[in-house]
Amino acid sequence: MAHFYLQETLRAAQCRSGQVVSVDGAEARHAVTVSRVRPGDRLRLGNGAGLLLEGTVLTADAAVLTLRVDEASETAAATPRIRLVQALAKGDRDELAIQAATELGVDGVIPWAAARSITKWEGAKVAKGHDRWSTIVREASKQSIRAWLPSVAPLASTKQLALLAVTTRMLLLDPTATGRLTEVAPPTDDRDILLVVGPEGGISPAELLLLEQAGATQVRLGDTVLRTSTAGPAALAILNATLGRW
Repeated sequence: MAHFYLQETLRAAQCRSGQVVSVDGAEARHAVTVSRVRPGDRLRLGNGAGLLLEGTVLTADAAVLTLRVDEASETAAATPRIRLVQALAKGDRDELAIQAATELGVDGVIPWAAARSITKWEGAKVAKGHDRWSTIVREASKQSIRAWLPSVAPLASTKQLALLAVTTRMLLLDPTATGRLTEVAPPTDDRDILLVVGPEGGISPAELLLLEQAGATQVRLGDTVLRTSTAGPAALAILNATLGRW
């Protein structure tokens, strides 16, 4: 059972045991031409919205692959949701962060144009960057066989984050904070939890002030300073334990 593919058009009513479902487009092409899936092979299939199937391949063509459903299950969406607000960072550090966070179970990512971000998404780079992050999240979801595909929000400014801080539980990861993430009490409501990670130079004092005034809370992970590619996944692992996900 090494293969997992996503077909977002699948619906639970179509996917009961014994029914035949189809995979087409890039997923079918990759399965047949790259992974060498053949009739008789078993694989997993999901729709990115909670549905997971296990089944046996009936036909394998690069244009369309058909699968007989052997087992089907549905997983409810997690509550509260955890979203990672990841500042744009140079090199591939922001991409490494969202890849690892997806594997660790994050429910959504928000790219952030922070004041100290060296990398900028401007003009055509906005759509290109969003598409790149969406691809990374999708592939990481397939690698980890996730029932739910995390959302990738549009590029956010600091002012837009301040608006989100009013309606969510926003946690600002900063190594100078006095409170620790491990000391944060489990939530008593279903508001989204937003983990905010700054770029290489950290979150600026002006940004910290604006977001705190909007309702965010500063927290730190420990006594060391983590890279922007590491902080988000590390914090997510702590929250997974705190919320009983692990």
